[in-house]
Amino acid sequence: MSQFINLTEDIVAEAVDGVVSASGGRLARLDGYPHIRVVLRADWDKAGVALVSGGGSGQEPAQAGFVGAGMLTSAICGDVFASPSVDGALVGILEVTGPAGSLLIVKNDTGDRLNFGLAAERVRAFGLNVALVVAMTTSPRPTCRRRATLFVHKIAGTLAENGADRTATMEAAKAGRSAYINADQLKGEVDPGAEAVARLFESLAAWARDGTGDAPALRSARAT
Repeated sequence: MSQFINLTEDIVAEAVDGVVSASGGRLARLDGYPHIRVVLRADWDKAGVALVSGGGSGQEPAQAGFVGAGMLTSAICGDVFASPSVDGALVGILEVTGPAGSLLIVKNDTGDRLNFGLAAERVRAFGLNVALVVAMTTSPRPTCRRRATLFVHKIAGTLAENGADRTATMEAAKAGRSAYINADQLKGEVDPGAEAVARLFESLAAWARDGTGDAPALRSARAT
């Protein structure tokens, strides 16, 4: 398969450069770039709850595209298919966290949960308030991961932008995650060239096991 790239080692840095350059001054990078790749809002003043996310850059890097008003405050970008380091996550969180605290929106990958979790512990050691929400299912499918986090980014980001505190923002993020999982479970994923299979029938309600797109674990009579 042909790939439209320059140097393999420059893929993530060039992608971040493009996102920042195309933002019209709304986004910035932290010092330490490109070794520590953190994209953040240029207008952030730490007055409200900061929303931080990130992960490996297998989606060129997807999370950086969600930074902005009413969405993420910063995105911490790892290498291709590799989570950001603990130090990278720590720097990215500290840079945007003020008295109102921050909320980390983390995908359900081992590396992300481990490194963001360790970084959160170190942030708390500085006396700052930080909470963590795991915002995706156990699905290995990249489309599931991006959709799950997008719902949480938007719901929590809107509340934070309008002055909600960290607890309210975190609860909204959890609710958005659950709503996504249940809705996706009933729809299911369709691979290219395959036919969609209905899962929610007229007289049945499906109970989601998770959001992987697999068949529901339990069906029961729908309440009327």
